[in-house]
Amino acid sequence: MRVFEVVGPVMVGPSSSHTAGAARIGRAARAVLGAPPTQARILLHGSFAATGRGHGTDRAVVGGLLGFGPGDPRLRQSFAHAAAAGLQFSFEEADLGAVHPNSARILLSGAAGQTADVTASSVGGGRAQIIDVDGFALRFDLGRPTVLVYHADRAGAVADVATVLARHAVNIAAMQVARKRRAGDALMVIESDGDLPVVAVAELERLACVVAARYVEADPDPVEEG
Repeated sequence: MRVFEVVGPVMVGPSSSHTAGAARIGRAARAVLGAPPTQARILLHGSFAATGRGHGTDRAVVGGLLGFGPGDPRLRQSFAHAAAAGLQFSFEEADLGAVHPNSARILLSGAAGQTADVTASSVGGGRAQIIDVDGFALRFDLGRPTVLVYHADRAGAVADVATVLARHAVNIAAMQVARKRRAGDALMVIESDGDLPVVAVAELERLACVVAARYVEADPDPVEEG
């Protein structure tokens, strides 16, 4: 057992589940969008909806959308930072179904028309887990570097992606593939043992079968500044 699992994360409080986990969810959603968001609709479920404001969940999610980590003191003033960055956001309470009580669905758009739809849960101790991306039911934690590859569902797509990663000495730790229908849109989620070079992600996007690739950095235990 790691020390982190005993004493918890270093973070801006008051709650690891409601603030640290929420910040990680927001930052992961930003990575899935692939650009700074300009619009955010944030649906809070269960305990997030019931007690989130008092625990700072709303500020933590917005801070994450700005790229702030769980230990960043700017989380406390994230609404003001969002206004300065041109990020407009709204919060709603929603029933997301049979998911963890500390869950949120975040719908984002960027200045160039990018969109992302991410559902994630804060599962305890500041850890977060993605459970749906753009309508693809997938489940992965944020503890390892992860690349999301949107691609056409066709023979050889997985092999093409794996070949690029092997060329850049990226060791695959886990892989999931989901599709909405046969021969339609599909999504690969690949967790790796080490960071992915920027050139590897760019090379993935140049593959004929790939629509887009999004890199979600590993979210290490944070260290609060100042």
